[in-house]
Amino acid sequence: MTTLFVSATAEEAVHLPQDKQIIVTGVGLVAAATAVMEAAITTRPDRIVNLGTAGALADGHSGVYEITHVVQHDFAGTGMDDDFAQKEFELVTSGELPTARLASGDHFVSSTEERNRIVQLAELVDMEGFAVAWVGNRLGIPVTLLKQVSDQADEAAAAKWAGAVEPGAVQLAKAVEKLGL
Repeated sequence: MTTLFVSATAEEAVHLPQDKQIIVTGVGLVAAATAVMEAAITTRPDRIVNLGTAGALADGHSGVYEITHVVQHDFAGTGMDDDFAQKEFELVTSGELPTARLASGDHFVSSTEERNRIVQLAELVDMEGFAVAWVGNRLGIPVTLLKQVSDQADEAAAAKWAGAVEPGAVQLAKAVEKLGL
């Protein structure tokens, strides 16, 4: 079985074993969708695993979560959204890790006001997960999303994220090992 590992930044995947096939997409939905689509078409993996950091939208979340549902939180405003876009994907999980719902969007959530709006959709927020799930769905490739809570998606998020990436990468590598991926 071939697995394509996907991370927005090299730092988030730095502790994965060297023999893993890893692509670094860059930050954001468009960068992730483009890089994952190109890599998946070229390599034809049996599974895509996206690992990275996420902000906690709900209190009490820490550690690594396997994502059950992912939604794009910033696609709206046309009045025709239901006709043109799939806004949510349900993912199969292993049962080995805690689970959470994820909201993805194209900007770093760092305000309590925005956090409170998005928490209606999910417990965690990132900038790439939905795009990875979209590509997997489009190509018929199963997707696993592993997200490590780096911050609380509030006014202190940017400062906390920088210090959380390294320990988060260690936690993500341990989760990959636990799942046998």
